[in-house]
Amino acid sequence: AVRVARSGVFPLTLWSKLSTIGPVESSLVGIDVGGTFTDLYMRQEPDGIPRVVKVPSTPQDPSIGVLDALAAAKLEGGDVGGLLHGTTIATNALIERRGARCALITTHGFRDILELGRRDRPHIYGLTGQQNPLIPRDQRWEVYERIDHLGRILVPLDEQQVHNLADALVDESLEAIVVSLLHSYANPAHEERIRELLLGVKPEWHVVTSNSVLREYYEFERTSTAVVQGYLQPLVDRYAQHLGERLSNWGFEHDALVMQSNGGLIPARRAGELAVNMIRSGPAAGVIAATSIAADAGFSKVITGDMGGTSFDVAISLDGRPHEAETTLLDFRIPVRVPMLDVRTIGAGGGSIAWVDRGGILQVGPQSAGSYPGPVAFGRGGTEPTVTDANVVLGRINADHPIGEDESARLDVEGARRAVGELGAELELGLEEAALAILAVVNTRMAGEIRLLTLERGLDPRDFTLVQFGGGGPLHGSALMRDIGLKTMLLPRFPGVLCALGCAVADLRHDFSQTVNLWLGTVESGEEIGFDARGLAAIFAEQRGQGERELERDGVELEAVEVHHYADMAYEGQVHRMRVEVDFGWGAEQLRNAFIADYEREYGTVLPGAAITLVNARTIVVGRRPQRRSESPAGGKQAPAARFARRVYFDQWLETPVYVREDLSVGAELTGPLIIEQADTTTVVDPGLTVRVDRVGNLLVTLP
Repeated sequence: AVRVARSGVFPLTLWSKLSTIGPVESSLVGIDVGGTFTDLYMRQEPDGIPRVVKVPSTPQDPSIGVLDALAAAKLEGGDVGGLLHGTTIATNALIERRGARCALITTHGFRDILELGRRDRPHIYGLTGQQNPLIPRDQRWEVYERIDHLGRILVPLDEQQVHNLADALVDESLEAIVVSLLHSYANPAHEERIRELLLGVKPEWHVVTSNSVLREYYEFERTSTAVVQGYLQPLVDRYAQHLGERLSNWGFEHDALVMQSNGGLIPARRAGELAVNMIRSGPAAGVIAATSIAADAGFSKVITGDMGGTSFDVAISLDGRPHEAETTLLDFRIPVRVPMLDVRTIGAGGGSIAWVDRGGILQVGPQSAGSYPGPVAFGRGGTEPTVTDANVVLGRINADHPIGEDESARLDVEGARRAVGELGAELELGLEEAALAILAVVNTRMAGEIRLLTLERGLDPRDFTLVQFGGGGPLHGSALMRDIGLKTMLLPRFPGVLCALGCAVADLRHDFSQTVNLWLGTVESGEEIGFDARGLAAIFAEQRGQGERELERDGVELEAVEVHHYADMAYEGQVHRMRVEVDFGWGAEQLRNAFIADYEREYGTVLPGAAITLVNARTIVVGRRPQRRSESPAGGKQAPAARFARRVYFDQWLETPVYVREDLSVGAELTGPLIIEQADTTTVVDPGLTVRVDRVGNLLVTLP
């Protein structure tokens, strides 16, 4: 194994005896818990034969769905060498406001920091918004202390006040206490001392210090991020412990790994201490897998679209790297400033409910039927028409072999027709017209989100390849291509469980940042007043060392460790910064040149004579797990015969050939209309579109 750093490559033997994930030759299982289905992807070693499973999710206890998926895959605990998991537990807790009861301790005078916030507008028109902070004002407290931006103590901490406050908080039925003091990024001493004092009074408290979550100077974003961490930590801790107990009773003897929002894994036992990083756990896994598959297929500009049962998640990847968001707004005035893959989500999934608003306009979502009762066609008591019901009515889904069900299950076609027909009557539309209208509305919403994400960054979506996945993604991909004007769509071999596959192939990752505020001067003058190259190198070295220690704590077998250093820089006076990858040990001139090159590449211009400031130093430490690729499907360009045909409605009812994905060999080429069925999803290829199997088994759908 090797450690890869920008400053060199070194032997690495640190993790050789610390593996808790089991031998590489064992089966690796990825599981993603979605709003409607819990998906499982298993790669059986040494032959690499994959197995996929979809079972209904269990919102009341997501760990039940995890065990249900393992049971459906006919696995025993001893069969599994590694279990990797994406979860929505943190996301759902925020949406439903069922996190921990918390208190917030701040510097005197900053009790209202959550309300002060930043100037933002929850609505396009008007300057009003309803704020619902995670910690209400009567659970926030102030202490006397003050540290300046250089880390100098101006007012010592009043420890007696903290003792008195801790005694008072014992009776408040709190699970977590968040400590966020002004300028703690520069000197965390007071925050850490308050933490010691609080735990001395009640060790059961979850005490979160803002410097341990984010060492940057944005006091509002740092406080908000720490509050989200404290709000989620007890819940995520309990879930991870509960999941571990269930898996242990099942016979699994290793640590499960959990996907983070940054696309990296951590052991489930550590999920609580990094709970704020769990917010986009599942969607991040899909983006990681889709980006990797597209890069292997030769596509560098990629839009990923994940259509599940409750939502549609869209992201962008350039040159094999998913775009990351610096700050993510979870709700009005609830930002989190931790590295996250920039995934935009709208309520547009297979279970999204179609309804008519007060103006008589057809709407789809954001409400969802979820897994229970689910769409009407599932026969579990659902009564409102959904996107899935519309697809069933139009013959696009095989009612005799629905995904995520056992072989004896059949969809309730008549129930779906009745529900869609009643909605159509309200709109004065026929049955097929109403079903097409439902699909048109949901497709328009998804296409609009793709346009918004690309155009707001100055990108033309028509230059991109769409990687469409999720249980419902391939059903709607052809329509999105036509709507947006995309030329190519890639459908992976297992699009319906791609998030689970992403969990199975992801690596470990830890991110670190610290505000430094170093003045780099100007290119013309070459001034470097105040720049401390050794100090910057020391910060990078400390971050790298911390990352390597975190990987050691993770205790997972690794093939290599990569270290990447970044600097957030800006022209003096600019609010927005640009993240630039840098080498360890660079001086001011090298840093300036790297920033200017990236700035000109991004904006097409530079600002001659303007001074440059280095605001934050960042380090990403990635632990590469050993990877094994599945064998590619056999070649043979001759297109197979369709298994059968059925009537499918496009603009009219057409007798449409139905193929099975496993029958399509490398090089096979077909022209729509056609349906391709597989265990995890159904692909609809519209009339006139061409589909070809590439060298690794992906389906490439192209417009003429």
